[in-house]
Amino acid sequence: MKDTFGPGETVLSNARLVLADEVITGHLVLRDGLIAEVGQGAARGGARGQDCGGDWIAPGLIELHTDNLERHMVPRPKVHWPHAAAIIAHDRELAGCGITSVFDAIRVGSMSGAHEKRYGRYARAMADEILSMRETGALKISHHLHLRAETCSETLLEELDEFTPSDRVGIVSLMDHTPGQRQFRDLQKYKEYICGKHGLAAGEFDEYCAFLFGLHDRLGAAHEAGAVAAAKRLGAVLASHDDTTEAQVATSARHGIEMAEFPTSIEAARACHAHDIKVIMGAPNLVRGGSHSGNVAASALAEEGLLDILSSDYVPASLLLAAIQLGELWGDMARGIKTVTAAPARAAGLMDRGTLAQGLRADLIRFGQVGQVPTLSGVWVQGRQVA
Repeated sequence: MKDTFGPGETVLSNARLVLADEVITGHLVLRDGLIAEVGQGAARGGARGQDCGGDWIAPGLIELHTDNLERHMVPRPKVHWPHAAAIIAHDRELAGCGITSVFDAIRVGSMSGAHEKRYGRYARAMADEILSMRETGALKISHHLHLRAETCSETLLEELDEFTPSDRVGIVSLMDHTPGQRQFRDLQKYKEYICGKHGLAAGEFDEYCAFLFGLHDRLGAAHEAGAVAAAKRLGAVLASHDDTTEAQVATSARHGIEMAEFPTSIEAARACHAHDIKVIMGAPNLVRGGSHSGNVAASALAEEGLLDILSSDYVPASLLLAAIQLGELWGDMARGIKTVTAAPARAAGLMDRGTLAQGLRADLIRFGQVGQVPTLSGVWVQGRQVA
């Protein structure tokens, strides 16, 4: 990725620096794309710089699972946007929200079947475009691949076979959106979601559910095993999605899963911690005060110490806002910010970022606050201001 910049030094002074375990008043020196110095005291002379006026300086945010790219690809039902334009718009939006590294969630697995919910394959073509744009320097932030392996689909295994270790896939997550379990264990909530989004009549909904049940019974186990094998082959971190029961978490642990995206119950979150699986919850859940699917509230897990990482999921601007809310809830801003910086970086194997420390990438954000709401005034990626 061509995002290394020429020589030069920038000093950010008079700031509240959010370090790994504390907040200090200090200054930062950025040089040649790296953090060259983290210093106590408001100012450092002898170089060009910015007086931050007491604003917060934190590491750039790291997003492990976002549906934002797909939102740009299909801005309305049946409206398909050119991929390159969608990628650029997605990239600029994330930069403007303080996200400096993103794992773009790309669905793998398609269906030619029922009604308005048929959808085609796109993962390989989209990955090629992201990788090409990354190589040519067209993107402002650091993009990585996250393959969302839809086990309740028709083409998962053949689509996974299109990827090789040279793609450097970072995350493979196991998705099972069969109704009646996990995220959609409440069939009435699922009916409201599907019928509202796709305009299905009641009879069509029942027929569609029957189709999905049959697909799951026929292919689900083979697809799950194949996705686990693909993650190992690709060298990717393996994640589960919407674990609900202790039994599902035990299966995740046997698969070697390291991250649990959006567990739907407090029992599942407790089981994840017992198996040393990091728990990722949605920032919109925390901001809204609950899950839109009727599942466990992120705040309930935070209060029990079971929340490790936040993801913006479907609202990029929620990530920093939710981290600040966690800092307030825990009485520890450094701990709140860690859920969107150091914790996701370590979980995804990005050891060169996520903390304000000498020698690490100069990916960082500057923000003030209006009440609890952050107001971003600067975003840097490898020392270059991108927003």
